[in-house]
Amino acid sequence: MTVATDGHETALHIGTGRPRATPRGAGRWTTRQWLTAGVAVSLTVLLVLGVAGGWALQRTASLSDTVIEVDTPALVAAVRLEKSLTDQETGVRGYGLTGQTGFLDPYRAGADDQRAYTGQLRTLLAGNAAATAQLDAVTRQAEAWQRLIAVPVAAAPPGAPVALASERADEGKRAFDSVRAATTSLEQTVQRHRDHSRGELRSARGLRDRIFLLIAAVILLLTAAVFAGLRRGVTRPLGDLSRDVRLVADGDFEHPVTPTGPADLRLLAADVEQMRGRLVDELAFTDTARQQLDEQATDLRRSNEELEQFAYVASHDLQEPLRKVASFCQLLQRRYADQLDDRAGQYIGYAVDGANRMQTLIHDLLAFSRVGRLHTEMSPVDLEELFTRTTDALSIAIEESGTELTHDPLPEVVGDRTQLGVLLQNLLSNAVKFRSPDRPARVAVTASYQEDGMWHFAVTDNGIGIEADFAEQVFVIFQRLHTRETYSGNGIGLALCKKIVEFHGGAIAVDTDHGPGTRIAFTLPGPAPVPAAVMTEESQE
Repeated sequence: MTVATDGHETALHIGTGRPRATPRGAGRWTTRQWLTAGVAVSLTVLLVLGVAGGWALQRTASLSDTVIEVDTPALVAAVRLEKSLTDQETGVRGYGLTGQTGFLDPYRAGADDQRAYTGQLRTLLAGNAAATAQLDAVTRQAEAWQRLIAVPVAAAPPGAPVALASERADEGKRAFDSVRAATTSLEQTVQRHRDHSRGELRSARGLRDRIFLLIAAVILLLTAAVFAGLRRGVTRPLGDLSRDVRLVADGDFEHPVTPTGPADLRLLAADVEQMRGRLVDELAFTDTARQQLDEQATDLRRSNEELEQFAYVASHDLQEPLRKVASFCQLLQRRYADQLDDRAGQYIGYAVDGANRMQTLIHDLLAFSRVGRLHTEMSPVDLEELFTRTTDALSIAIEESGTELTHDPLPEVVGDRTQLGVLLQNLLSNAVKFRSPDRPARVAVTASYQEDGMWHFAVTDNGIGIEADFAEQVFVIFQRLHTRETYSGNGIGLALCKKIVEFHGGAIAVDTDHGPGTRIAFTLPGPAPVPAAVMTEESQE
């Protein structure tokens, strides 16, 4: 968006609030607009010069065709027309003097040529009114001479001189002189027209050459202008922008990026400058945040040290008084049993049970706090072997409850062996403990590798189950769904399982679609299973 301030336009970047100046005047033209205008002007100039060059070429070709195909053939035809008339006069005069028919051959050939050249000249001189009029005059003079001399003499009987030729000799000479004068005038007119056409042709060729030289010069100038314009309007501003950006990229964040060139490049430079400013602000904020993180890390290390001290106290100093309380209560019960009534024995039992439960709670809290906090050894763990050890530890509870326990072949994963053992023990003990009194207990452990690169496990039982409303609540520490009188425990088991699974990069949840009973599904990263064929080949080797 843009706002007007004191006659200047300012663009505001939405989300940053930083103003960005919009170029005014010629600087408001973008690179595309400059290129469009330059191309339009260049094409217009080239189009005008191209039209002029085409006209010059067409005019030169037209004049050349006129000289070659009209004027020159017309001049040749006029000369040959004169010769045909001269042949007729010579033949008629010889026949009139001798009466020999051989003199009539040139006369007859000349008459045929006269008709042919006259027709050719009429076609060639169709656009030349003066030459056409002179051709008509030649035709009239020739016909007059032929009526007066040529036709009567040629019609006289052969063998003796023709008297008519002698009688009309002077008159015939004057008539043929008129014919010769007319043909000469015709030739001169055609010659002048030909010379004029050749002059125009030379002028047209000169004009054509000048136009094409001008086109070449304009093309060179346009080429130089394009290179100069691109260098000044694009290359140099981009070079300046690249130089400024490289300085900023090399670590000189205080170096400003100066907008130059067309509007779009100026806006680009303004955006880069704004980004530089934001980077400076972010770096300043990052330095402050880093300092705060360093301070928090120091506090965290101090807190961890204090937590370690608390864990030591909890594991030794707190448990020691509890053991004494339990021990002396039990000793009191044994030594003075005969002096205490049943209610006193019951109170002593409550005290011993409370001390024992407090020790168990402290032990579980320590185990919960150690997950992911203390240094753990991540190494390959064979879950099959770990499952066997876990079921051996739970064998008494499994036998007493009559639980039927099955499992899939379990893979090898990378993790902390102790924590994964705690995970299996808690899940299996819960499945055995929360069994249904209405049916025989069955517990199944399944494992499958999926395309997400994780092993998907599930511990499924047919016990009392977990309602969907409590599917998330059961993983919260100290959250219990039953009283201690109904089911023993302190509400840490599943919270500890969740922390162990997430520490190993997996996830755990209650499958609310399963029933009856409970299915706890969790994932652990691990390598894909080896195909059976590959395992067979390796064993054979």
